Amino acid sequence: MAWQGDFSDRRAVLASLGAVSLGMIWTSSAGAQSLGGLRLGGRGKGGGLSALLGTATDSALDKLAQPGAFYGDEEVRIGLPIPGLSGGRGRGGLGGLLGSVVGAGSQLGLLDGLTRGINDAAGVAAGEAKPIFREAIDGLSFSDAPDIIRQDDGGTQYLRRSADDRLHSRLEPLIDSALGDAGIHREVDKLGQQHAFIREAGLNRESINRSVTDQGLDGIFTYIGREERDFRKNPLGGLGNLLGN
Repeated sequence: MAWQGDFSDRRAVLASLGAVSLGMIWTSSAGAQSLGGLRLGGRGKGGGLSALLGTATDSALDKLAQPGAFYGDEEVRIGLPIPGLSGGRGRGGLGGLLGSVVGAGSQLGLLDGLTRGINDAAGVAAGEAKPIFREAIDGLSFSDAPDIIRQDDGGTQYLRRSADDRLHSRLEPLIDSALGDAGIHREVDKLGQQHAFIREAGLNRESINRSVTDQGLDGIFTYIGREERDFRKNPLGGLGNLLGN
Protein backbone atom coordinates (compact mmCIF):
# COMPACT_ATOMS: atom_id res chain seq x y z
CA MET A 1 0.00 0.00 0.00
CA ALA A 2 1.13 3.58 -0.74
CA TRP A 3 1.04 4.67 2.88
CA GLN A 4 3.36 1.83 3.82
CA GLY A 5 5.93 3.00 1.25
CA ASP A 6 5.65 6.57 2.54
CA PHE A 7 6.12 5.35 6.10
CA SER A 8 9.23 3.39 5.11
CA ASP A 9 10.73 6.46 3.41
CA ARG A 10 10.04 8.58 6.45
CA ARG A 11 11.53 5.96 8.76
CA ALA A 12 14.71 5.85 6.65
CA VAL A 13 15.10 9.61 6.69
CA LEU A 14 14.27 9.86 10.38
CA ALA A 15 16.95 7.26 11.07
CA SER A 16 19.36 9.42 9.10
CA LEU A 17 18.31 12.47 11.09
CA GLY A 18 19.03 10.53 14.26
CA ALA A 19 22.50 9.86 12.91
CA VAL A 20 22.83 13.59 12.28
CA SER A 21 22.20 14.45 15.90
CA LEU A 22 24.64 11.81 17.09
CA GLY A 23 27.20 12.99 14.58
CA MET A 24 26.88 16.55 15.85
CA ILE A 25 27.60 15.35 19.38
CA TRP A 26 30.33 12.80 18.59
CA THR A 27 32.54 13.55 15.58
CA SER A 28 35.82 11.88 14.58
CA SER A 29 37.51 13.82 11.79
CA ALA A 30 39.89 10.95 11.13
CA GLY A 31 37.51 8.04 10.97
CA ALA A 32 33.94 9.23 10.54
CA GLN A 33 32.44 9.31 7.07
CA SER A 34 29.80 11.97 7.57
CA LEU A 35 27.85 14.37 5.42
CA GLY A 36 27.30 17.55 7.42
CA GLY A 37 26.84 15.19 10.37
CA LEU A 38 24.89 12.67 8.27
CA ARG A 39 26.65 9.31 8.29
CA LEU A 40 27.14 7.53 4.99
CA GLY A 41 26.82 4.12 6.58
CA GLY A 42 23.69 2.41 7.74
CA ARG A 43 21.13 0.12 6.24
CA GLY A 44 21.08 -0.32 2.51
CA LYS A 45 23.34 0.97 -0.20
CA GLY A 46 24.22 4.59 0.46
CA GLY A 47 22.62 4.63 3.90
CA GLY A 48 21.94 8.17 5.06
CA LEU A 49 23.11 9.74 1.80
CA SER A 50 20.48 7.87 -0.17
CA ALA A 51 17.81 9.13 2.22
CA LEU A 52 19.19 12.66 1.99
CA LEU A 53 19.11 12.66 -1.82
CA GLY A 54 15.64 11.18 -1.88
CA THR A 55 14.33 13.86 0.45
CA ALA A 56 16.13 16.68 -1.39
CA THR A 57 14.86 15.43 -4.75
CA ASP A 58 11.25 15.07 -3.58
CA SER A 59 11.31 18.59 -2.14
CA ALA A 60 12.89 20.06 -5.29
CA LEU A 61 10.33 18.42 -7.57
CA ASP A 62 7.45 19.49 -5.33
CA LYS A 63 8.61 23.11 -5.53
CA LEU A 64 9.10 23.08 -9.30
CA ALA A 65 5.71 21.45 -9.80
CA GLN A 66 3.99 24.50 -8.32
CA PRO A 67 2.24 26.67 -10.95
CA GLY A 68 4.62 29.25 -12.38
CA ALA A 69 7.68 27.92 -10.54
CA PHE A 70 9.96 27.47 -13.55
CA TYR A 71 8.97 30.72 -15.22
CA GLY A 72 9.03 32.69 -11.97
CA ASP A 73 12.65 31.82 -11.15
CA GLU A 74 15.03 33.45 -13.62
CA GLU A 75 17.81 31.04 -12.63
CA VAL A 76 15.86 28.06 -13.99
CA ARG A 77 13.45 29.72 -16.44
CA ILE A 78 13.32 27.76 -19.69
CA GLY A 79 13.79 29.64 -22.95
CA LEU A 80 13.07 28.71 -26.53
CA PRO A 81 16.14 27.17 -28.21
CA ILE A 82 17.02 30.28 -30.23
CA PRO A 83 20.20 32.31 -29.52
CA GLY A 84 19.48 35.95 -28.82
CA LEU A 85 15.90 35.42 -27.70
CA SER A 86 15.12 37.78 -24.85
CA GLY A 87 14.66 35.97 -21.54
CA GLY A 88 15.78 32.57 -22.82
CA ARG A 89 18.78 30.31 -22.37
CA GLY A 90 18.80 29.13 -25.97
CA ARG A 91 21.20 26.38 -27.02
CA GLY A 92 22.52 25.80 -30.51
CA GLY A 93 20.66 27.02 -33.56
CA LEU A 94 21.43 30.06 -35.68
CA GLY A 95 23.03 33.31 -34.60
CA GLY A 96 23.03 37.10 -34.32
CA LEU A 97 20.67 38.37 -37.01
CA LEU A 98 18.10 35.62 -36.50
CA GLY A 99 18.29 36.11 -32.75
CA SER A 100 17.60 39.82 -33.20
CA VAL A 101 14.63 39.13 -35.45
CA VAL A 102 13.18 36.58 -33.05
CA GLY A 103 13.82 38.91 -30.12
CA ALA A 104 11.75 41.55 -31.91
CA GLY A 105 9.02 38.99 -32.49
CA SER A 106 9.03 38.16 -28.80
CA GLN A 107 8.66 41.84 -27.91
CA LEU A 108 5.59 41.95 -30.15
CA GLY A 109 4.13 39.14 -28.09
CA LEU A 110 4.41 36.41 -30.71
CA LEU A 111 6.33 34.03 -28.47
CA ASP A 112 5.53 35.13 -24.92
CA GLY A 113 2.73 32.62 -24.53
CA LEU A 114 4.87 29.86 -25.97
CA THR A 115 7.68 30.56 -23.52
CA ARG A 116 5.31 30.50 -20.57
CA GLY A 117 3.73 27.34 -21.91
CA ILE A 118 6.96 25.37 -22.09
CA ASN A 119 7.81 26.40 -18.52
CA ASP A 120 4.40 25.32 -17.27
CA ALA A 121 4.76 21.99 -19.10
CA ALA A 122 8.16 21.45 -17.46
CA GLY A 123 6.50 21.97 -14.09
CA VAL A 124 3.89 19.33 -14.88
CA ALA A 125 6.64 16.89 -15.88
CA ALA A 126 8.58 17.66 -12.69
CA GLY A 127 5.53 16.71 -10.66
CA GLU A 128 5.48 13.30 -12.34
CA ALA A 129 9.23 12.65 -12.16
CA LYS A 130 9.69 11.44 -8.58
CA PRO A 131 9.69 7.72 -9.45
CA ILE A 132 12.43 8.06 -12.07
CA PHE A 133 14.65 10.04 -9.70
CA ARG A 134 14.04 7.59 -6.86
CA GLU A 135 14.96 4.72 -9.17
CA ALA A 136 18.17 6.51 -10.16
CA ILE A 137 19.08 7.17 -6.52
CA ASP A 138 18.43 3.54 -5.59
CA GLY A 139 20.84 2.50 -8.35
CA LEU A 140 23.77 4.60 -7.12
CA SER A 141 26.84 2.87 -5.69
CA PHE A 142 28.06 5.88 -3.65
CA SER A 143 31.62 4.84 -4.45
CA ASP A 144 33.04 8.39 -4.37
CA ALA A 145 32.35 9.16 -0.72
CA PRO A 146 35.24 11.62 -0.06
CA ASP A 147 34.15 14.01 -2.82
CA ILE A 148 30.51 13.67 -1.84
CA ILE A 149 31.37 14.58 1.75
CA ARG A 150 33.61 17.55 0.95
CA GLN A 151 31.19 19.52 -1.25
CA ASP A 152 28.02 21.13 0.03
CA ASP A 153 26.11 19.74 -2.95
CA GLY A 154 28.31 16.68 -3.41
CA GLY A 155 25.39 14.24 -3.42
CA THR A 156 23.61 16.22 -6.13
CA GLN A 157 26.74 16.37 -8.26
CA TYR A 158 27.29 12.65 -7.83
CA LEU A 159 23.71 11.88 -8.85
CA ARG A 160 24.10 13.97 -11.99
CA ARG A 161 27.46 12.45 -12.94
CA SER A 162 26.15 8.95 -12.42
CA ALA A 163 22.63 9.14 -13.84
CA ASP A 164 22.31 12.21 -16.09
CA ASP A 165 21.84 10.36 -19.39
CA ARG A 166 19.41 7.87 -17.87
CA LEU A 167 17.38 10.62 -16.24
CA HIS A 168 17.31 12.62 -19.48
CA SER A 169 15.97 9.65 -21.45
CA ARG A 170 13.30 8.98 -18.81
CA LEU A 171 12.30 12.63 -18.40
CA GLU A 172 11.92 13.44 -22.11
CA PRO A 173 8.74 11.36 -22.61
CA LEU A 174 7.16 13.16 -19.65
CA ILE A 175 8.14 16.49 -21.23
CA ASP A 176 6.75 15.41 -24.61
CA SER A 177 3.44 14.42 -23.04
CA ALA A 178 3.16 17.62 -20.99
CA LEU A 179 3.98 19.80 -24.01
CA GLY A 180 1.41 17.95 -26.08
CA ASP A 181 -1.28 18.26 -23.43
CA ALA A 182 -0.57 22.00 -23.16
CA GLY A 183 -0.95 22.44 -26.91
CA ILE A 184 2.65 23.59 -27.39
CA HIS A 185 3.37 21.30 -30.33
CA ARG A 186 0.28 22.54 -32.16
CA GLU A 187 1.22 26.14 -31.43
CA VAL A 188 4.76 25.65 -32.76
CA ASP A 189 3.38 24.14 -35.97
CA LYS A 190 0.94 27.04 -36.32
CA LEU A 191 3.63 29.67 -35.76
CA GLY A 192 5.91 27.88 -38.21
CA GLN A 193 3.25 28.18 -40.90
CA GLN A 194 2.74 31.87 -40.16
CA HIS A 195 6.31 33.09 -39.58
CA ALA A 196 9.41 32.22 -41.60
CA PHE A 197 11.80 32.89 -38.70
CA ILE A 198 10.23 30.01 -36.76
CA ARG A 199 10.95 27.62 -39.61
CA GLU A 200 14.46 29.02 -40.11
CA ALA A 201 15.19 28.57 -36.40
CA GLY A 202 14.37 24.87 -36.73
CA LEU A 203 11.67 24.97 -34.06
CA ASN A 204 9.71 21.73 -34.18
CA ARG A 205 8.48 19.03 -31.84
CA GLU A 206 11.85 17.29 -31.60
CA SER A 207 13.92 20.42 -30.97
CA ILE A 208 11.45 21.78 -28.42
CA ASN A 209 11.31 18.45 -26.55
CA ARG A 210 15.09 18.16 -26.43
CA SER A 211 15.67 21.75 -25.33
CA VAL A 212 12.96 21.76 -22.66
CA THR A 213 14.29 18.45 -21.30
CA ASP A 214 17.87 19.81 -21.25
CA GLN A 215 16.91 23.01 -19.50
CA GLY A 216 14.32 21.39 -17.26
CA LEU A 217 16.87 18.87 -16.00
CA ASP A 218 19.31 21.71 -15.35
CA GLY A 219 16.64 23.43 -13.28
CA ILE A 220 15.75 20.29 -11.35
CA PHE A 221 19.38 19.69 -10.39
CA THR A 222 19.73 23.35 -9.41
CA TYR A 223 16.84 22.90 -6.99
CA ILE A 224 18.11 19.55 -5.68
CA GLY A 225 21.46 21.22 -4.97
CA ARG A 226 19.71 24.00 -3.07
CA GLU A 227 17.81 21.49 -0.96
CA GLU A 228 20.97 19.51 -0.19
CA ARG A 229 22.87 22.64 0.85
CA ASP A 230 19.99 23.75 3.08
CA PHE A 231 19.83 20.31 4.69
CA ARG A 232 23.57 20.32 5.41
CA LYS A 233 23.28 23.74 7.05
CA ASN A 234 20.31 22.69 9.18
CA PRO A 235 20.02 18.88 9.16
CA LEU A 236 17.57 18.76 12.05
CA GLY A 237 15.27 21.24 10.32
CA GLY A 238 14.01 18.46 8.08
CA LEU A 239 12.64 16.58 11.07
CA GLY A 240 9.81 19.04 11.58
CA ASN A 241 8.88 18.91 7.90
CA LEU A 242 8.68 15.13 7.95
CA LEU A 243 6.60 15.00 11.09
CA GLY A 244 4.32 17.73 9.80
CA ASN A 245 3.30 15.74 6.68
